Amino acid sequence: MAGVAGMAEATLAAHELTRRFGGLVAVDRVSLELKGAEIHALIGPNGAGKSTLINLLSGGLSPTSGSISFRGAPVPHARPEQMARLGVGRTFQQSNVFMELSAFENCRLAAQARLPRAWAVYERAIDCRASTDAAASALRSVGLDARADIPAGVLAHGERRALEIAMCLATDPGVLLLDEPLAGMGLEESQRVLELLRTLRPQHAILLVEHDMDAVFAIADVITVMADGAVLASGSPAIVRANSAVREAYLGDVV
Repeated sequence: MAGVAGMAEATLAAHELTRRFGGLVAVDRVSLELKGAEIHALIGPNGAGKSTLINLLSGGLSPTSGSISFRGAPVPHARPEQMARLGVGRTFQQSNVFMELSAFENCRLAAQARLPRAWAVYERAIDCRASTDAAASALRSVGLDARADIPAGVLAHGERRALEIAMCLATDPGVLLLDEPLAGMGLEESQRVLELLRTLRPQHAILLVEHDMDAVFAIADVITVMADGAVLASGSPAIVRANSAVREAYLGDVV
């Protein structure tokens, strides 16, 4: 599968992206391609620029220089809502759900954001068939359909992380940007999320930011290593594993 994906056109691509905050260069001329049916892991020490890069790709930040393209078309000065409507979904390091709302309502709201219906001002939200169907389908995809009516704040940590992915799926994305989805999870919860990502891989281009190296090397098709805002190395897990500069800067004895 990885070989086939390697021949495909990039769904989302960054070209020489740079982001400066005053004198600090948080992202330094980073180029990256996310392709369908491929899990692209982004790793590096804290402060390497990984989350800033995700914020650039999702429209949360504007690049100082460089460009972003979606399916080959430039997307200059895109806002988060524009990227979402193009088909770029993301999760965050910290849980970003409405705790008092049910899992279903969280997903339905996400679907509505992708399917705005300004003319239906008198229609009840529950009567919007497109958003309710999208929410139900997303919950099934992550195995939370039986927990649809449970408030998000009552869900276990791993279930909430799965709910965040479901909220992305409810927007019908072609790209998933996942910022540390395994953070705070035990082994069993992590394995469930990894299996979920395997089931999502055929239909999506996935960028996975993660510190769990065992998980990264078990699931990634491509790995990009960042350090001090720049790309230190990028390639297959075998190539990255063998890179002496990567081992010295980050992996150490992990691999």
